[in-house]
Amino acid sequence: MRTAAAGQRAGGRQENGGGGAAEGVPPEAGGQRAEVRGGGRQPARAAEEGLPPAAGAGREPGRGSPGCRHPPDPPAGQVPLAGSRLCLYEDGTELSEGFFRTLPPQTELVLLGAGESWQGCVSDVERLLAAFHSQRDAIVEAAQKLLSDEQAPRRQKLLADLIHNLHENISAEDRQEDSKWFEGLESRFKNKSSYMRYSCESRIRSYMKEVNNFISNVHPTARDAYKRITDLMSDKLKSVKYNGCYFDRREEEAVRLCTMEGWFSCQGPFDRDDCPCKHSINPYSNRESRILFSTWNLDHIIEKKRTVVPELAEAVKTRDGREVNWEYFYQLLFTIDNLKLVHIACHKKTGHNLSCDKTKIYRKRKQTHEIS
Repeated sequence: MRTAAAGQRAGGRQENGGGGAAEGVPPEAGGQRAEVRGGGRQPARAAEEGLPPAAGAGREPGRGSPGCRHPPDPPAGQVPLAGSRLCLYEDGTELSEGFFRTLPPQTELVLLGAGESWQGCVSDVERLLAAFHSQRDAIVEAAQKLLSDEQAPRRQKLLADLIHNLHENISAEDRQEDSKWFEGLESRFKNKSSYMRYSCESRIRSYMKEVNNFISNVHPTARDAYKRITDLMSDKLKSVKYNGCYFDRREEEAVRLCTMEGWFSCQGPFDRDDCPCKHSINPYSNRESRILFSTWNLDHIIEKKRTVVPELAEAVKTRDGREVNWEYFYQLLFTIDNLKLVHIACHKKTGHNLSCDKTKIYRKRKQTHEIS
């Protein structure tokens, strides 16, 4: 977590013995310093609980030490002494919210690791996020009261978004645990994962329907061969339950597109490796998120309508005794080999200008040898 206001190279920073600020960045008056070190790290929770540090700890910080031990938490109602230096471990992602709640305002924070350092103060935003996490129900209730009397559209939007994001029941799975999530859905869906699986299956089924319907555009002499291939694809999809596993958070990590909690991240436009806006959503959290998730797309990198299906029809027509590699087309049409989950804003409608791999369209026929 990079909480600092300004970044400096570790080499350009100078220790000031008593825990002063990095060179050129004076500390706030009466502030204290919390130092986080990378390399040889242990989880922040271990540091907070006062567990023994990793091997090599105890050396002076800043001279090759992987870090030092976090002092015990102060008594209730008190904060660490101003001007003292706190060293703690960092788990590679973010510090625990509990640690930030023990620090007074304007505490100086220095994060060290991977040859970089960042420096700044524990912000009001950090405290706000910690409060949201620990006082969620109370904040939702207060926001709802404010929203009922609010007239300004912008403030209405902020309050509504706040309530939407906090008023959720992600861990609930069954209908009786979160009945609001299931509003508008058929009674046959008994849990969230079963509906999300059905949602994914429906998308894949629609792709198969498009492939079948394209047969009217196939040359008459090749339609029987095209039909045989689509039948093979259909059978394979049935055997894997139409790849509904992609949206099912109960599935193994290797086959689902979400976390165990049900968070999905946009994979970015077809011509990028990631999402520039860091879109994310959890359709398992509440009814509104479930509905909004339906606007996310499973986008074909090599386009289905413009490229893959027409190429399949052409391959069948011009096969000239060769065997069409239908499994290659199956992967392009129905699997994450060629599908990206994208937020609607990252779904580019323009032509992708990508083509199928010509070396994979056909495959050699298996040779059979008669024994005389």
